[in-house]
Amino acid sequence: MQDKLSIIVVEADRDRAILIVDSLREAGDFEIRVISDPAGLARRIKAHEPDIVLIDVADPSRDMLEELALASQPRDRAVAMFVDRSEEGLSTAAVEAGLSAYVVDGLQPQRIKPVLEAAIARFRVFQRMRAELAETKRALEERKVIDRAKGMIMKARGITEDEAYALLRRAAMDQNKRIADVAQALVTATGLLG
Repeated sequence: MQDKLSIIVVEADRDRAILIVDSLREAGDFEIRVISDPAGLARRIKAHEPDIVLIDVADPSRDMLEELALASQPRDRAVAMFVDRSEEGLSTAAVEAGLSAYVVDGLQPQRIKPVLEAAIARFRVFQRMRAELAETKRALEERKVIDRAKGMIMKARGITEDEAYALLRRAAMDQNKRIADVAQALVTATGLLG
């Protein structure tokens, strides 16, 4: 971790918060903010845009876990939760809620830095996977639109698929647009006429 990480610690107990902040300071040079009251957590986290949210909970319930996870916006940043004990199924619920790390047996000073590094690395991997999935879905949708437009051209002009694609490509070049955009315009216009 080269850049100075911005960390928000969510901890209601003042003594535990001090222990966590001290442990973080021993582990590295971080920008640390503590939020002790979970009311308005999402808004306060968004205002600071931290790299990671570290949540310390003694004994979480499924509802508390989901509420804290959603408030900390795990799609926007890494979220690590440290719990003293965990019921069966809560670790699965934590992963499903989008947490980057769910550590049972509490927050131990010697484990903070490796857990934070792992949580951030895991978050970045999932962020890349989400971006790749979104791009793949977009490409698939574009491919469907292009195929539909080719079919319309083939039917209207009585030409082959390759010839229909060549027409789309030529129209895209003439209009300085992407083939998918020209195909979408054709499909939309045909839909309005039909």
